[in-house]
Amino acid sequence: MSIAIYPGSFDPVTTGHVNLIERASKIFDHVIVCVLINSGKKTPLFSIDERVNMLECVTEGFHNVSVRYYDGLLVDFAKQEEANIIVRGLREMSDFDVELQMAQGNKAASGGTLETVFLPTDPNYSFVSSTMIREFANYHHICREFVPDIVADRLEEKVKSK
Repeated sequence: MSIAIYPGSFDPVTTGHVNLIERASKIFDHVIVCVLINSGKKTPLFSIDERVNMLECVTEGFHNVSVRYYDGLLVDFAKQEEANIIVRGLREMSDFDVELQMAQGNKAASGGTLETVFLPTDPNYSFVSSTMIREFANYHHICREFVPDIVADRLEEKVKSK
């Protein structure tokens, strides 16, 4: 059984993320969407529970996808889940340089058991990023076309509460 992990901060989850999850779910037996807690990043817009909840909502139609969070190294999470594949999306060539280094580091740290599969982002979403979505939201512009409806609704709530 192939178990793949699609890791990220998902702050917030975008239509590009959902597209990659859907595509990965057609390739692998089980896909675990893992919200990684990155202590090196600034304060997230959404809490870990909010991000997990939104991901659970947008992936409920995928029978072989589960959502979890993890505070630690991805290689440790992969070992815990008995996964041997990491799925990463590539939006542009500059992503490849960073992702290749991470893939090689993860493979080395796992003793050679962890492989990374790169999926090119659908061209319709190649410019969409969580950072862009947060930036627009900071100025009270919710990009509904680039996030699932539940995310757009929660972004509007966040903006109103500021």
